[in-house]
Amino acid sequence: MAIGEMTGMSVGAAMACAGTAAWLMGGWDSGARRARLLSAGGGVVGAGPPSWEKAFVGWRRLRGRLRVEAWSVAVGLVIALIGASVVPLVLGVAGVPLFARVRRAAEARRAVERRGDAVIGLCGALAGEVRAGRQPGEALRRAARESPGLGEAQAVVLAAARFGGDVPAALTEAARQPGADGLVGLAACWRVAVDRGAGLAAGLDRLEGALRAERDQRADLRAQLAGSRSTAVMLAGLPVLGLLLGTALGADPLHVLLHTGPGLACLLIGGVLEGVGLWWALRIVRGAEAA
Repeated sequence: MAIGEMTGMSVGAAMACAGTAAWLMGGWDSGARRARLLSAGGGVVGAGPPSWEKAFVGWRRLRGRLRVEAWSVAVGLVIALIGASVVPLVLGVAGVPLFARVRRAAEARRAVERRGDAVIGLCGALAGEVRAGRQPGEALRRAARESPGLGEAQAVVLAAARFGGDVPAALTEAARQPGADGLVGLAACWRVAVDRGAGLAAGLDRLEGALRAERDQRADLRAQLAGSRSTAVMLAGLPVLGLLLGTALGADPLHVLLHTGPGLACLLIGGVLEGVGLWWALRIVRGAEAA
């Protein structure tokens, strides 16, 4: 009887956690919008939003600040409550550094892409300013101000263009940032145009076209490899499907995995093999992208 009560309490707590997670994921967003519309149409003029709506907005802001690694702990807690074991919670906490590393890698990749797009935009804007009849220094200042995605390199380039510094050297230094290697070509175009009197706009047009073609080629390759990456992730999720099928058949796989010695051994070995296999498959995909 005590075991049944404990199981019922665990399932009830798990359902409460799942309901809270669904609420945080925005399930009540449409209801909040309807409530705001009703308040605007039939509420008291000048009255502020109700307290429950303020609390809802606060929760949504908190959810926006949560990182992806926080959900690792949340999922581990839910599974720990369902399986009546502390092992999933420990695994969820242990996965926080791994998910944090994945998140930082994704953010760095997006920053590289934004910086590359900023370089392409800088080349196009600079070519337009030069064709408008402005001097190269003034044209570079205007174009650099319109390309904020360059990051720290923007201040260096602007200073070199404003005070008559070595612009090619500043561009070459800025090109050391990941994703900004196109600035090396811009420095070469600048050096040839200033030293030999060649057309800067024509060189910038060719450079912009080359950078756009390279970006499109990377995007096309990434799209072709998206199927392989999705297949690897889907295969990695098959053990979860097996656990769900076992639970549906009444085999209670969570109890076997979390409360028996052979089950814990299978969980450890399977988790290690699963992680190594997923890492290896994604490494092959990243190697193809780099090549």
